[in-house]
This record gives sequence, structure tokens and C-alpha cells, in this order.
Amino acid sequence: MNPPKTPASLWVIELSGRGFGLNYWSVLVPQALEGVATVGLLYTTVRRWSGPAAGVIAAGVMAITPVAVLMFRFDNPDALLVLLMTAAAYAMTRAIESGRTRWIALAGALLGFGFLTKMLQAFLVLPAFALVYLVAGPPKLGRRIWQLLAGGAALVAAAGWWVVIVQLTPAADRPYIGGSTNNSVLQLAFGYNGFGRLTGNETGSVGFTSGGGRGGGGAQFGGSAGLTRLFASDMGGQISWLLPAALIALAALLWISWARARTDRTRAAALLWGGWLLVTGAVFSFMNGIIHPYYTIALAPAIGALVGIGAVTLWRARKSMVARSGMVARATLAAGLAVTALWAYVLLNRSPTWLPWLRVLILLCGFAAAIMVLAGPWLAGRTATSRGQTALLALPIPLALVVALAGPLAYSVDTAATAQAGAIPSAGPAVTSSAGPGGAGGFGGAGGTGQFPGGTGGRHAGQSGTQGRPSGTPGGFGGAAGGLGGNTKVSSAVTKLLTSGAFGYRWVAATVGATSAAPFQLASGKPIMAIGGFNGTDQSPTLAAFKALVAAHKIHYFIGTNQGSFGGGSGTSAQITSWVKAHFTPKTVSGVTIYDLTSATS
Repeated sequence: MNPPKTPASLWVIELSGRGFGLNYWSVLVPQALEGVATVGLLYTTVRRWSGPAAGVIAAGVMAITPVAVLMFRFDNPDALLVLLMTAAAYAMTRAIESGRTRWIALAGALLGFGFLTKMLQAFLVLPAFALVYLVAGPPKLGRRIWQLLAGGAALVAAAGWWVVIVQLTPAADRPYIGGSTNNSVLQLAFGYNGFGRLTGNETGSVGFTSGGGRGGGGAQFGGSAGLTRLFASDMGGQISWLLPAALIALAALLWISWARARTDRTRAAALLWGGWLLVTGAVFSFMNGIIHPYYTIALAPAIGALVGIGAVTLWRARKSMVARSGMVARATLAAGLAVTALWAYVLLNRSPTWLPWLRVLILLCGFAAAIMVLAGPWLAGRTATSRGQTALLALPIPLALVVALAGPLAYSVDTAATAQAGAIPSAGPAVTSSAGPGGAGGFGGAGGTGQFPGGTGGRHAGQSGTQGRPSGTPGGFGGAAGGLGGNTKVSSAVTKLLTSGAFGYRWVAATVGATSAAPFQLASGKPIMAIGGFNGTDQSPTLAAFKALVAAHKIHYFIGTNQGSFGGGSGTSAQITSWVKAHFTPKTVSGVTIYDLTSATS
């Protein structure tokens, strides 16, 4: 379950559930298919300008990025968001090729739909898209500006129709806008889910009000804000394996294409994917509001594209007839290999007992490949036959594949083999904490509790400064499942009680917060009311409305939970909980406290 988002994040899963029933397969298969589509689109986009080899590398990097493997099998909106952003990049690529307005309009519409998936995060690629078309679009400047305005209009139309409908519908005739403080979708989009994420002033679903201080609410989940956040323990193993290589590739591509024609496609690709990476990476690094490590999946397409395009371009340039250009290309390739190997060693060394031989293998392969790339012409001159020269010159390729892919692939295999629980998933094995390439800190580090709200340790384990998997420890009074890192297992006794008592009721049970309701709804297949929305902080339903539903026999049971450790269960949710405890007798079923709302004590 996720905090309040706009509706597209639910449409695909809801359609699947309606067609195939509510179960784990109907929820997760659409996510996997969105991942397959994203990888395919990235290959198609990169191949158009840089050839099949670059496309294969880009798609391969995307496919085995640990956070991508994690989120393409998890019920979050990020899978659909990344698919739409990659599709928009394809449309912009076609627009730069043809100069046709329809492709720009399509890119805008796709990003507008991205807004309906995860609000303003979809717009982080807009600066790169606008810049690359202004620089490299075929038409004259005036027409390029007009075309971008048309694309903006398509974006507003695609994103705005739902907002308009919601705003024009009287509050009494629609559901409460979860996560907002005033039942307004605009306040949700631009407040809690918008600029509040940047400043840290987030009053909404999770109740944070950090006041914009450095490392506000976001530091509780994604490490302290700063330049090294993407490399620290919370996010480093999720996304940063090839991030240094992507930045090196970006610089090399801009250097190679600097003096070329305005419409040069190598520079256009660098601006498109490099702008995506730099803007999104900067926002993730310095935002003071809530940020989770899995958000970094939005960087994976850009990293894959830059690595693929950069590797192929530099490999070809190493044979340049201009000695200086060939030497620079070889030196850049060697530097990329060495840096990637060193960084993989650092990331793997954060899990000292997990595959200790792998980091040594990667380091050796990295330095061997770098030396062979640098010494390629000299080694070729020592080989008598042309076939031997070809084989020797190609030898760095398999070594480079080991350097680039072995670490993230091992992380991804570990991730795919591990069941995830709660709402804050994380990829890979347990890691020691570090604020970045050389510092200590971050979530779970020195001075931190390392404890996810909601009653479990998430993937980070306490003050030992290590990162671990969800413990599955039940949280809350009565031991009910729930919380952001909570247990999703429901006993057969509880499931039987809920299903056998479902007939004639609109909701078989009610509980505080969607993260508590979700496990019971999945186990029983019956509607469970999530009082107070995602985390119990929404002021809906009111106590009077809940009493009326109970009197009308619309709700059978109340499942007792306590999410106060995360700001949940406040306001009307707390009032409802107190009223239930005062007027109904609890019983414990497999450690879960349940109240029968059809049998009041007074």
C-alpha cells in the first residue's frame, strides 16, 4: 500500500483485480509487465540513435538494477511512472528526429498521465526534454518554442482533467482526498506530495512537520540530504553501481560532440538522458522531505542509456585516426572501468560476509580490463596474426561485463529470491551504514535508532548500524498486522472469522490506516475499511459517520491497531478507536484484538 497518490497508480492493478480476482498474482503481474515494457522501450529508444549494442547494454543495465528488480515486483506506482517517463523519452527522441509536433504532444500527454500516477515526480524530466528540443530540434527556434508550448498544453490536459473533475465535485459527493489537510487535491499535489517533499514542510498523511530543516522527514528513510545521499548505505546498493560510470559517460559524450552541428544526435542523447539524470539526481540528493530509497528507480533508465551510449561511442572512438582522440577515448574507458570496479568493491564491502569473493573478482577484472584497454595498441603490435590481434583487443569486453554487471546482478538475484513485506522495500543483502563514499551516518547509523515506524525494523536493524530484512514482528496493541514495515501474514483463524462473518456487510471489518487494512483484505478477499486513509491521519470518516455506519450494520468488526508511533491514529481515528474500546468487548484471535460491532456492551 502507498501514501495518497492520484488515481492512475491504482487503475492498472484495479483492472487486473477485477478481471482475475484480488490476489497476489493479479496485483504483482502488472508490475512485472510494466518492467518488461520499460526495458523494451529503453532498448528501442537507445538503439535508434546509437545502434543495437548500445541498446542491449542500456536495457541490460536497466533490467538488473537492484531497485528496478525490486519495484517491478512490488505494488507501488513507481513501476508505471518509470514506464511512462521512458515512453515520453522515446516520443521526444522521435520528435528530435522528425520535428513533428505530434511527437512532442505525445511526450507531454505521457508525462501528464505520469502526474496522475505519482504527481510532480513525473515532471522532473521536463527540464531535460525542453532543453534537448530547444537545442537539437530540426525546425527554426520560433517553431520549436511553439511546439514545446503545444506539448505543455497536452501535458496540462492529460494531467488536469481528473483534477478538474475532483475539484468541481462537492466534497459530500466524493471520497476524502487522502493525505491533504483540507480535502483538496491541489493541496495534496503541491503540498504534501509536492513542494513539501523539497522543503520538508510536510503536514499530511504521515504527520511530519520538519520545518524545512536539513535532513528533515526524509532523513528518517533515505539518509541525510546532501551530495553523497545516492551513494550512502540507504540508496547506494539500490542504484549507484553504475552512477559514476554514467557521469563519466555523460562528460565524454558532451566532449566528443561539443563542436558538432546543432542537431547532432550524440549531443542530443547526452542532453536528454544526462539532463534526466542530473535534475532527478539533484532533487533526490537535496530534498529535505520524505524520500524512500526505492524512489531511485526513476534514475535507472538514464543511467542505463548513458552507460550504453557512452560505452559504445568510446569503444568506437578508441580507433580514431587522430591519435589524441583515440588516446582520450581509451583513457576514459579505462577510468570508467576502474572507477566502476572500485565502487562495486565499496558497495559489496558494506556486506562483509555476503559473497566476499565477488568484490575481489570484480576488482581484479576491473583493473585488468582497464590496463588492456590502455595498452591495446601496444598489445596488438606484439601479436603476429590479425586473428590474434582481434581476439586480444576484444578480451576487455567480457571483463568489462563482469565489472559492470556482476555486483548489481548478484544484488538483484538476492532481491528476487527474498519476499518483501511492508511499504518500504529495499533491495539486496544487509549492509553497514555509511553517509557516502567516505562518511558514517545515514539511517540506521551512529546515533539513529534504525527503526522503521509501524513496529518493525524494515530492512534496517537498530543501532548496530546494519541493514536487514523485514522482521515481520506484529505491531500495535493486540498484535495486529500493519505499519509501514509491518507483517503481511494473517492467521487462518482470523481469516476464517472475517470471511464467515462477511455476509450482509459493506465492510467486513474496519481498522486504522490502509497499511493495517491491506493484509486483512488480501487474506480474506473482503472489503476492509481503512479509517483515516493511508496512515490514519485523514479526518475521514468522522466519529458521527462511523457511528451511523455501525448502527446501520454496515461494518461487522473493528480490528485494534496502534500506529501512533508514526503519527497515525490521530484526530477522528483516535476518537473512533476510543469509542469502540468504550462500547464493545474485545476478543483476541491469534494475537489480534477484534471487536464485534454488532454486540455493544452499553
